[in-house]
Amino acid sequence: MAELSDRPYPPGEYPVIVIGSGPGGLQTASRLRHHGIRHAVLSADEAPGGMFRRWPFFQRLLSWTKPYAPVERTDRAYERYDWNSLLGEQPASQTLMPDLMDGSSYFPSRPEMQQNLELFAERAGLAIRFGCRWTGTRREETPDGPRFVLETTDGEYRAEILIVAVGVAEPNRPPTPGIELAAHYAETRPAESYANKRIFIIGKQNSGFELASGLLPWARRIVVASPSPAKLSVNTRSLVGIRARYVQPFEDHVLGGGVAVLDAAIQSMTRLPDGSIEVRARPSAGGDELAFDVDEVIAATGFTAPLVDLADLGVATFGQARLPAQTPYWESASMPGIFFAGTITQGSGGLKKHGLPANSGAVHGARYNARVLVDHLARTRFGVVPDLPAIASNDLIETMVDELASAPELWHQRAYLARIVSLDPSRGPRNEGIMPLAAFLDHNADDGSADALALTVEADGSGAIYPVIYGRRAGEITEHVVEADPLLRYDTPSVRRQVAEVVTGFGVDVAQA
Repeated sequence: MAELSDRPYPPGEYPVIVIGSGPGGLQTASRLRHHGIRHAVLSADEAPGGMFRRWPFFQRLLSWTKPYAPVERTDRAYERYDWNSLLGEQPASQTLMPDLMDGSSYFPSRPEMQQNLELFAERAGLAIRFGCRWTGTRREETPDGPRFVLETTDGEYRAEILIVAVGVAEPNRPPTPGIELAAHYAETRPAESYANKRIFIIGKQNSGFELASGLLPWARRIVVASPSPAKLSVNTRSLVGIRARYVQPFEDHVLGGGVAVLDAAIQSMTRLPDGSIEVRARPSAGGDELAFDVDEVIAATGFTAPLVDLADLGVATFGQARLPAQTPYWESASMPGIFFAGTITQGSGGLKKHGLPANSGAVHGARYNARVLVDHLARTRFGVVPDLPAIASNDLIETMVDELASAPELWHQRAYLARIVSLDPSRGPRNEGIMPLAAFLDHNADDGSADALALTVEADGSGAIYPVIYGRRAGEITEHVVEADPLLRYDTPSVRRQVAEVVTGFGVDVAQA
């Protein structure tokens, strides 16, 4: 009955507690509900949406949704073209984003994304205890095993499993002398308040260039600076670097139009008698220190994961963003029982083939991680027996080709998630579902793992995107790369022949397949 009230999930003990009501928390809660796993969802916010209730500042996302795509919206492959809808378990909660967009851009506005998440929570029937702030954590031993105790503004909660989906949303401020004179990205004022101002932006990632782009019509002069050169996503051929939507200030810089993009380390900031701010910076290439007299400084210096006291509990973190170190299944590498969902799962790096990370820092990647995580917990912790459909031998090649050509999990989470097909001779080929590629490759002959194939998609940084089939046989791993097609057509006779060769090598009778 508590789940039907305005304040569900009163303090107490639950098998699983999810912290957060952004995309990661909502996707996780939806999948837990699907499996019938009792849980509680707690959020400090007053409504669903997480960071999308506030940012991006200039109100337009970087992730697209294409209302009109090469496939119908009812087709699973449409998820490749809709980066913003969460994955509903029923038609009513699926593919929500395109119907909420006003047609002015295929990048949804921030309010449209907020509405998308609120509608998903409603349509998926999710109960969330809002206004409940997580304040502390401890671990206790009990006769039934260890339990995590969550201290909140509503009281104490206990759970065997915590799933932390709090995003990477706590402003990061570097220890630069005078940094208190700079407003953080999160504190940026309305654009018109910067009219005719000289603005210095610290940071050359997307947030810095978003601000520079939005302030171009207002600022008298803009300087964007950080020690390392700016990377552009169109050059890295990945989501690494400044996205194409924000490159206008860079073009303004190279054409001499009033924006300066500098490779320089900020040394100090000082308030001058006239109220302006002097910023001193040392060029990365060497030379004399530079001084800038500006009206405003904005620190677009990123965000960290707001993990409260988990580090004190023993959760290892790394990097400027203080991301938790994680296993392939997004469990804390140093504190078993604590898992992560949402953009924070970028802390599990995967293989990083050709140096390219997964898309776990964005909704279109993290939504699949959340599903795979809950499926893993359902199977390993709650005794939920998964439906592992057999694949008729004469359907095997076509099934594999269909996955390689269009499976959204593989195309969004390249070299990170994989479709597994087991090849146990006693059972025949069987669909084992989606799992992290790193977890598949870590299995060996000693753990009883059957011979199997892992289907994934990879990119090499040159612009080529192509399927790869990893094989596991008697504990040995082989890699089979499908020839790249510039038009990304992977359902052709050539691909079928290449897949058939792999299958034949694993003892499957291709004549029957």
